[in-house]
Amino acid sequence: MNIPDFFWLVPVASVVSLVMAWLFFRSMMKADEGTPRMREIAEYVRRGAMAYLRQQYKVVLMVFVVLAVIFSLMAYVLHVQNPWVPVAFLTGGFFSGLAGFFGMKTATYASARTANAARNSLDDGLRIAFRSGAVMGLVVVGLGLLDISGWFYALSFFYHGDKMALITITTTMLTFGMGASTQALFARVGGGIYTKAADVGADIVGKVEADIPEDDPRNPATIADNVGDNVGDVAGMGADLYESYCGSILSTAALGATAFAMSGDMQMRAVVAPMLIAAVGVFLSILGIFLVRTREGATMKDLLHSLSLGTNVSALLIAAATFGILYLLEIENWIGLSCSVVSGLVAGVIIGQATEYYTSHSYKPTQKISEAGLTGSATVIIKGIGTGMISTCIPVITIGVAILLSYLFANGFNMEMSAEALSHGLYGIGIAAVGMLSTLGITLATDAYGPIADNAGGNAEMSNLGEEVRHRTDALDALGNTTAATGKGFAIGSAALTALALLASYIEEVKIAMERSEITLTNLKGDIINAADATIPDFMNYFQVNLMNPRVLVGAFIGAMAAFLFCGLTMEAVGRAAQKMVEEVRRQFREIAGILEGTGTPDYGSCVEISTRAAQKEMIFPSLLAIAIPIIVGCLLGVAGVLGLLVGGLSCGFTLAVFMANAGGAWDNAKKMVEEGNFGGKGSFAHKATIVGDTVGDPFKDTSGPSLNILIKLMSMVSIVMAGLTVALA
Repeated sequence: MNIPDFFWLVPVASVVSLVMAWLFFRSMMKADEGTPRMREIAEYVRRGAMAYLRQQYKVVLMVFVVLAVIFSLMAYVLHVQNPWVPVAFLTGGFFSGLAGFFGMKTATYASARTANAARNSLDDGLRIAFRSGAVMGLVVVGLGLLDISGWFYALSFFYHGDKMALITITTTMLTFGMGASTQALFARVGGGIYTKAADVGADIVGKVEADIPEDDPRNPATIADNVGDNVGDVAGMGADLYESYCGSILSTAALGATAFAMSGDMQMRAVVAPMLIAAVGVFLSILGIFLVRTREGATMKDLLHSLSLGTNVSALLIAAATFGILYLLEIENWIGLSCSVVSGLVAGVIIGQATEYYTSHSYKPTQKISEAGLTGSATVIIKGIGTGMISTCIPVITIGVAILLSYLFANGFNMEMSAEALSHGLYGIGIAAVGMLSTLGITLATDAYGPIADNAGGNAEMSNLGEEVRHRTDALDALGNTTAATGKGFAIGSAALTALALLASYIEEVKIAMERSEITLTNLKGDIINAADATIPDFMNYFQVNLMNPRVLVGAFIGAMAAFLFCGLTMEAVGRAAQKMVEEVRRQFREIAGILEGTGTPDYGSCVEISTRAAQKEMIFPSLLAIAIPIIVGCLLGVAGVLGLLVGGLSCGFTLAVFMANAGGAWDNAKKMVEEGNFGGKGSFAHKATIVGDTVGDPFKDTSGPSLNILIKLMSMVSIVMAGLTVALA
């Protein structure tokens, strides 16, 4: 087993990505942070964000130590797991946390500089905010490819000569995805609770009750709100997409090792293909980042067009490059597999455009929600929920079509369900997920840009920079709301394809566990064979994985329930934390003299402390539940029950996540539309109604919704890691 010479491109791409991230960071740091007041506010936010992250990492570290000990016992005492799993698990969590840390550090330094740049022009503000967001995107892909290439080289050395080397290596590497998923879930849930507790508290008391503007320095919760944007939407999103990125590449590599197991050198080429596509995507993402710019006086559509130019050019170029990569690798049916990649890319673009349509106030759905504010908050909420539900149609149909097309392309449009066709078709679905995420360097930049622009607007308001500057930062912020919503839709779509690929990887991990335990099975012909020689149809028949098996059905119901249970727990967590925030802000308005007159100084620190304590406490149970459910189902219902669980969680979780993210984004931008002077403008009846809608949507779009895509992948990852235990108890 020899690693191809051209594999060097993968570690080189990771280094180039990290170097470019450092150059963008250094360029941003050279920009002027503005007036003393602007620097002071930025320092408040920076200190609060870093203090929260330190506390979160302490909690997560304890969880990781406990899980690593459990995995070590399973590997070295019970012998039901690969001995590399504990180490791989820890490195996945470490790199995921590191990606979030670097992105958030950049964002907290970039917001004041973006506001100051907006004093010169809209283009200057956009450039600093977007390239600072690009640091997040490039760090994620750089660390991801570094982690993948490092493990691939190391495991290839240790398993050299093993007849099942590539299957063992790729399934082992999948386990560091569980570490990344676990860290990502804590980051998403904790950060989401933190930011939305502060945001809801600031809006209810400040904007609705006290009738003061958003981000007004008189509001005690405003610093906590700005801190939350960073810990939730930057650190959380970075950790989230890091594990999506790695999970799609590794699950596809594992499927390639299985699909081409009998094809000699073709097997190695199929394993490295997704890694090489991702590596080329790094270079094309960097090119797209340099294409993003705009002009003074640009409209929302102009700003969206400037971002779309960069992402679409990168997507088109990676589509063309894929044909060349797979041709040079001489992979069987390279044209069909290249078309599978294109189907994933196109699906990502369509989901992004659909999300933009349903969440941007440039289009009718959000405009109608703003108009509903004329009749009160109830109609705003009803209209937003309806819009969110309707918005699920296009993403669900798009993912469905992408799955079918990628399967058919990989099989030469042969829909038969033979063992070989299934293996190649699943590899096609996996490589479609890689295609969707191959330009993550720039697509994540558009998402991380959002909270930077939001914080820049807050800094401008608190520093009294004037109406013209605030108008520019409002434009950047409104764009950020749409790009953040688009990014969430993209993340959810990629999670669906990745989770489907992980389903197939789970089957392979179960087969390895059976082989390790020397369990034989009877194939469809009635012959007794080793598990390693079983095809997917043999496997499904042995474990009775069909819709008439009550274990499968019960597992599917539990998977669907898990999505709702998780959302309910995180929504209630935000509600409890927000209640404490509202009470604290009201107390300060009552007891600290002169706050509303501008002569008194609010106690910002107490609000930061409330959000921090609430996030640390409330994030633990939902996150541990996501880990526990697949283990319990595996112990009680076996392999068939776990497969039902993963299918139910994937189908329900994906649809629910799209609904929540889009409804929340639409409510947010409906409020922005009113604040721009429509339907009565700021302070009007419609404005107060849309603020209520926005506060309902806050946990929808920034806590529960985006956490669901991690939930469905984490349940898959946990199932893969615990496959040995499930088989032992079966």
